[in-house]
Amino acid sequence: MTNFTAIASTLLDFCRLLYTFKEYLLNPFPMKLPIYQLDVFTNNIFEGNPAGVVVLDESIDSHLMQAIASENNLPETAFINKEGDHYKIRWFTPTVEVDLCGHATMASGHVVLYFLEEKWEEVTFQSAKYTLTVREEGDYLAMKLPSAQSQPTDASDELIRGLKKKPVETYKSDDYLVVYESARDIAEMEPDFEILSKLECRGIIATAPGVNTDFVSRFFAPAIGVNEDPVTGSAHSKLVPYWSQRLGKKELHAEQLSSRGGKMIARDLGEQVELLGNARVYLQGQINTK
Repeated sequence: MTNFTAIASTLLDFCRLLYTFKEYLLNPFPMKLPIYQLDVFTNNIFEGNPAGVVVLDESIDSHLMQAIASENNLPETAFINKEGDHYKIRWFTPTVEVDLCGHATMASGHVVLYFLEEKWEEVTFQSAKYTLTVREEGDYLAMKLPSAQSQPTDASDELIRGLKKKPVETYKSDDYLVVYESARDIAEMEPDFEILSKLECRGIIATAPGVNTDFVSRFFAPAIGVNEDPVTGSAHSKLVPYWSQRLGKKELHAEQLSSRGGKMIARDLGEQVELLGNARVYLQGQINTK
C-alpha cells in the first residue's frame, strides 16, 4: 500500500509538471493586459449591456482569449489590437467566439477614441468578416454595421413552445426574428431557454411596436451561452430594415426591454445600419495571465 501511494503521488506530480509545461508553451511569459468594462447603450452605470474590452499589443492564443472571456462572464468580451491606421477586433461570449457583436464594438470604440487615440474622431475595426466604424456624433457614439435581411418562414412547434406564445410573423437569417402585436407581449415573455438552446440559430429576436419608441425588442441566445442579452447591437442589423420598411422611416428610436434596459437611435442606410448610443466606463484594470 505504501509503494502504491508513493507511485500514485509521483504520477500526480508528473501530471502537474506536464500541465505546467503545457501552460508555459501556450503562454511562456506572464502578460499584464489592460481591460476596460463598459455599460453600453445607456447613460447610467448598472444599465445597458456590459462589455469587456481587452487591449493587446499583439494577438494572443484563442484559447487564452476564451479563458479570459469565460472568467469575465460578461455577455461579450472584445479583444482589440492596433494594426496601422485601424484596430483588429475579435469577440467572445463566455462559451464561444462570435462573428459579430455590436455593443462590444461600440465599447471598443469608446476605449479607442477616449483613451487610446484621443485625437481621432473615428476608428475602423477589422474583424475576420467585417469592417466596422465607430465615430463621435455630438454626445453619441455612432456605429455602422452591415444591414441584414431576414426571410419569411413558419414558426416551428419548438420555437413556439420555447417562446410560449405564437408570433404573428416569423423571419429567419442566422437568427429568428419573431414579431408580436404589442410591447407588453415582449415585456412579459418568460422563454424556456432549454428548448430555445436546441434551435438551429444564433439567437431569437422578439420585437413589437413600441409605446414611447418606434419599436421594442428582446434577444435570447442560450445556444451561445447568453440566455438573454441586455441590449444587442447586432440584432438591430435585422430589426432596423424590418421596421424601417414597415413604418416608412429611415431614422427610428428603439428600446430593448431587458431587466437592465437600453435605448438607441437607429438609421437605415441601405446596405448599412447606423446605431447611435452612449457608453459609460464601469471599471479599468489589468488582467494577470499567470
